Amino acid sequence: MTRPATQVMIAGGGPAGLAAAVELGRRGIRTCLVEPRITLDEDRPRAKTTSIRTMEHLRRWGVADRLRAAAPLPVSWSQDVAFCTALLGTELTRFRNAFGLYEGRDERWAEPGQQVPQPVVERVLRKVVSELSCVTFLTGHTVTAIDQDEGSVRAAVADGDGSARVIEAEYLLGCDGAGGVSRTAAGVAYTGSSGERPNLSVVFRAPGLGQEVPLDPAVQYWVISPEVSGLMGRMDLDDRWWAIVQRVDVRTSAPDPQALVRSLIGAEYGGPVHVLGTDPWVARMLLADRYRSGRVFLVGDAAHLNPPWGGHGFNTCVGDAVNIGWKLAAVLQGWGGTALLDSYEAERRPVAAQTIADSSAQEKLLAPSFAGRPLTGLGPEAERLRAETAAALRVKAGEVYSEGLVLGYHYAGSPAVVDDGSPVPSHTPQTYHGSARPGARLPHAWLRDGRSLFDALGPGLTLLRLSADADPAVLEAPARARGVPFTVADLTGEGLFDRYGAPLLVVRPDQHVAWRGSGDADGGRILDTVLGAGS
Repeated sequence: MTRPATQVMIAGGGPAGLAAAVELGRRGIRTCLVEPRITLDEDRPRAKTTSIRTMEHLRRWGVADRLRAAAPLPVSWSQDVAFCTALLGTELTRFRNAFGLYEGRDERWAEPGQQVPQPVVERVLRKVVSELSCVTFLTGHTVTAIDQDEGSVRAAVADGDGSARVIEAEYLLGCDGAGGVSRTAAGVAYTGSSGERPNLSVVFRAPGLGQEVPLDPAVQYWVISPEVSGLMGRMDLDDRWWAIVQRVDVRTSAPDPQALVRSLIGAEYGGPVHVLGTDPWVARMLLADRYRSGRVFLVGDAAHLNPPWGGHGFNTCVGDAVNIGWKLAAVLQGWGGTALLDSYEAERRPVAAQTIADSSAQEKLLAPSFAGRPLTGLGPEAERLRAETAAALRVKAGEVYSEGLVLGYHYAGSPAVVDDGSPVPSHTPQTYHGSARPGARLPHAWLRDGRSLFDALGPGLTLLRLSADADPAVLEAPARARGVPFTVADLTGEGLFDRYGAPLLVVRPDQHVAWRGSGDADGGRILDTVLGAGS
């Protein structure tokens, strides 16, 4: 049977589709990425938080520094979230190192987080995709229909003038969000609910505003006020700002976005406010009942819609793309069995469910929830009310601190992980407790030569040798015989044996531990499980 020229079709070129294209393209997979937008809307930034975990993937792709160079706000500028009575008002409390923002190296991760508007991330990834010779990127095109049989997937693709063609591929990734055709074509339904509290996002230009702010720099300022409450921050270090005004319903009223922004800034501000864009929305907590239908896989927002609180939606999309990307490459290149693809939903759907649950917990703790009392003015009573509100705001730590959720998720129940019987890490969303249990993200370390441990991992499977007494041949020989891209990282001089709990560890391309044990293991059976080649 003749195989289609395109191996993987990607419907949708947002963060999920771009990440999938990079993951596949760097592995030499012939990929066609279809995206309706020709240009990016800079005035609807949507996501603004690129997590530690996503930055680690960008580092693996060799583009973390490119994103940081493009980001308008360097990590050094601020790592804080501040709560205040108004942008030009009084600070109530402050959270340091929010959203994984840290200066300098940290033993726990290879890269800190980065605050950067989503259009900037997409622009950087579009450039990366354009540099991959095996990826065809069709902007101004839309996937309008999908059908499949046992051998291939066919997508009807329309361009801007209405002309259409059919592109055939071996697999299709539906990265076209809630409104695309992929989920419907796959016969998949969302389950869940939507938030009860509407919001209005506003992007505006305010020349000179930054020089008037009396508060120390912060990547987010949460305004707690009986009049108008919400959050805001700088999009760059010039004049562009964003705001989210909470409990504003454009369905029942006609709010004045400029007046709302001025209220968040403070009544004393007399400078210009130029509204550049508005975007009304309601948080949605929806999860697809399945992630796969035959040769079609749902990725990102097509599979789950996360509330934005904590900034996990875009990052969860990237995690999906990485997971299915390396697995599809393994199958198409012949070193992974088709059963490996079954592990995608088993691994990623529980992560989305947990992320939705943790983010949804913040839906009842938005800024208006703390704005029932006047917090301005002078004197002991005003100071007491501000102090009490500041104490109550400590509950917001669950939104700004999420290293446990971002780094501590695991695939312990996956069919592509060899269970060693050790305890499954408990879910502690605010605090990361590293574990080398199979299924978990490999705990990070800085090596003695200054490299990140993650930089020592290869593009396929990597065997970490942590003791000179352990013979890597038990896995290296069968891997080489099967044509598996296999790297042996000899770290016997790094003192990591006690930390990782075994002399040998197999690490997957996505930096998750697949197996750990000793040199007397059955390497062939381990590979059967990890690569979906077992019966």
